[in-house]
Amino acid sequence: MQVLSNSRRLSRVLKSSTLLSSNHPVFTSSSTCPRHHWQLRSTFFSPSLFSGNCSEVPRQQIYSMTRSSAWFSSQTSSDASTPTDTVKELYDKMLESVNVKRTMPPNAWLWSLIENCKNHDDIKLLFNILQNLRRFRLSNLRIHENFNCNLCREVTKACVRVGALDFGKKALWKHNVYGLSPSVASAHHLLSYAKEHKDARLMVEIMKLVKRNNLPLQPGTADIVFRICYDTDDWELICKYSKRFVKAGVKLRKTTFDTWMEFAAKRGDTESLWQIEKLRSESTNQHSLVSGFSCAKGFLLEHKPHDAAGMIQILNQTLPDAKKLGITIELQKLVNEWPLDVIKHQKDEDRKALAMALKSDIPAMVSSLLNMGLQVSVNLEDLTKEESIAS
Repeated sequence: MQVLSNSRRLSRVLKSSTLLSSNHPVFTSSSTCPRHHWQLRSTFFSPSLFSGNCSEVPRQQIYSMTRSSAWFSSQTSSDASTPTDTVKELYDKMLESVNVKRTMPPNAWLWSLIENCKNHDDIKLLFNILQNLRRFRLSNLRIHENFNCNLCREVTKACVRVGALDFGKKALWKHNVYGLSPSVASAHHLLSYAKEHKDARLMVEIMKLVKRNNLPLQPGTADIVFRICYDTDDWELICKYSKRFVKAGVKLRKTTFDTWMEFAAKRGDTESLWQIEKLRSESTNQHSLVSGFSCAKGFLLEHKPHDAAGMIQILNQTLPDAKKLGITIELQKLVNEWPLDVIKHQKDEDRKALAMALKSDIPAMVSSLLNMGLQVSVNLEDLTKEESIAS
């Protein structure tokens, strides 16, 4: 009887409790949901589709974090924007569903809300409703698992689409109040944004989050990171992350090796170039057009024009016919563009000597190609310009 009395007293207390804000639903487990409301055919809400790797947040931590309105603060809060009508309408309907009707809203509403996000305030409402859904699942449905990784990817994609990067970064935290299950695929959306905008600083921030939240590095991650380092001309940064990827045992793609080797050749760092070539040869035997010409540039830097010609001849013998057309293009770029780049990255006192060496070695390489029977048409007149620029 005493137990029954205590239970009724607790029920009355929970029922009479008030909310700090209308945006936060009542934390009650006394009411039960009709069976047909929560047995939804959803890739997000169905318990059978939650990964065992999805991390859950302790309930006490969730409650304490949701009480702070500062959690929804934004880096770009100074930007004047208001939620779009469609998103606000969907948000209100979903909030009413969990707060008043005590049922999970239809899956289509959440999908539609994500797809219709147009500005930063829309993303704020999205994360607010995710927090409410997470709390409702935990307190009313007794579901402790996070939503699956597909939802996190779509949410992150929406954040990137509208430029709400502060919220996008929150989606990478393993322990969060939104029920999101971060994955490296979600991080790739943010990294792709950094790549598009050539933002190395943003890339570093994202990679820190990837490390802190134990997200596994993938070949695609290296591909994006290396490209950002190349586009921002940050050799020290690519050296730092290359060590991290190699140590993690990530199998680098051909395109990643291409970027890495081309960068080394552009800087005139032959020591690094041959170390990268060794790693590449352990991964794949056949050269790509870019990696082959990077090696040819390395031979030229070592004053070995005949070896450089031999490397290009190997490409002509091994590349598919469709890619052989690129040999002439890359050869002309080697003459017109590469000397300028590599000279620029040398010390002032070394530039003139390198320009003079390339002026003699590149024509020697072209002559060797002609002697090997390779029909090439290259304009060597620009080489005289390299010397004047270096001097």
